Amino acid sequence: MQDNNIDVNYVADLARLELTEDQCERFSEQLNKVIDFIKQLEELDTDSIDPMAHASPIYDVMRDDVSRPGLGSEIALLNSPMTSNNQFKVTRVVES
Repeated sequence: MQDNNIDVNYVADLARLELTEDQCERFSEQLNKVIDFIKQLEELDTDSIDPMAHASPIYDVMRDDVSRPGLGSEIALLNSPMTSNNQFKVTRVVES
């Protein structure tokens, strides 16, 4: 990342957030500090360190697959604001 300046207004717009000027300024400073810290980490020599997925070794931690009865349609639909034909009904999100 070459440019330290993140356009906070652009990112907020993408996230559909409305930020005040004070918030934009504060978040910009905080994000620049994060980027500076990451740049410090990039300077470390990690050639002799093996890559890992977790900070501590974890091997095949899985629970037993036990069959349990489900809720059933009636109970599952009780808290739904809209249902139709014994199914969840949601608002359309794709424009036709």
